[in-house]
Amino acid sequence: MTVLSLTASGCVTVHGELAVLPSADRSEARQALKDFTDAYNAADKAFDPALDADRVTGALGAINQAGLKSRSITSPGGNPAHQPLELSDAKFTIPKKAGWPRWFVADTDSNRDKDDGGAGDTRWVLVFVRNGPDAEWKVPYLTILPENGVPAFKTDKDGLAEPVEPDSEALAVAPGKLSAEYASYLGDGKPAHFADGPHTSQWRETRRTKERLPGIATQYLDQAATDGDFAPLGLTTRDGGALVFFATRYFERQTGAKGVRPQVNEDVRALMKGEVTNTLTKEWVSSQAVLVPRADADSPKVMVAGRLQGVTGAKGS
Repeated sequence: MTVLSLTASGCVTVHGELAVLPSADRSEARQALKDFTDAYNAADKAFDPALDADRVTGALGAINQAGLKSRSITSPGGNPAHQPLELSDAKFTIPKKAGWPRWFVADTDSNRDKDDGGAGDTRWVLVFVRNGPDAEWKVPYLTILPENGVPAFKTDKDGLAEPVEPDSEALAVAPGKLSAEYASYLGDGKPAHFADGPHTSQWRETRRTKERLPGIATQYLDQAATDGDFAPLGLTTRDGGALVFFATRYFERQTGAKGVRPQVNEDVRALMKGEVTNTLTKEWVSSQAVLVPRADADSPKVMVAGRLQGVTGAKGS
């Protein structure tokens, strides 16, 4: 998956690859959400990554599959605390586009927040992607936003949304540049067009604090992740901006001073290669949902609205 959408040309092939069409109909979207939830619950109950491997991909797939692999080792009998995930009140935003991949967004209410209608009420926002006519719908991105955190999308008379081009000049930052620029920002604070918040300035400060822990030197290396189903996806919002989903990878290396060994919890150990003598390197995948203003907005800062991350590998030395 290397592009967000194809330019509408008015051409139509026999197979419809160049026809500008809805990515899905609503009954298809509802079935895709049900299939994902069923598979997610089966995998979570058994701690078996194979049970939802065909329903996740991209950033969420990397995080989900690594987490289940780890827990299948630490809890081989399954999940004793399993609580079935319920996703209700689904609101589907379906873009109109040409070619593959096709995709849509499901804005849902989960049973995980325990605070419906209160200050802690949240929405699970999932992106579903399908890479061909015979492919399954899979989820590459999941973000959890406050109840009022999902923006209003621009739609046409048929209720269909408008996807954003990866190189769009209508936005303050083109979606195709977000992964690399966020990785750069986390490293040295540049480019400085990300708004302050828990996933930007505060996240950088948390890292700096960790780097100063006595006896342990911590280093970070952030990288863009844009290949295949890690590609960014975005929808135009009513104000002319966009909600964009993108991914990054980062490595966290902890090196102990003489006589100090970095600690490894059992979940990380289950994914680890080698043994820790004085160094532990963890590989993370991080998924972001950001609000990007239009290029001529009074405040051109990109706001990171949500972030989901998980360890996907580790190495001891």
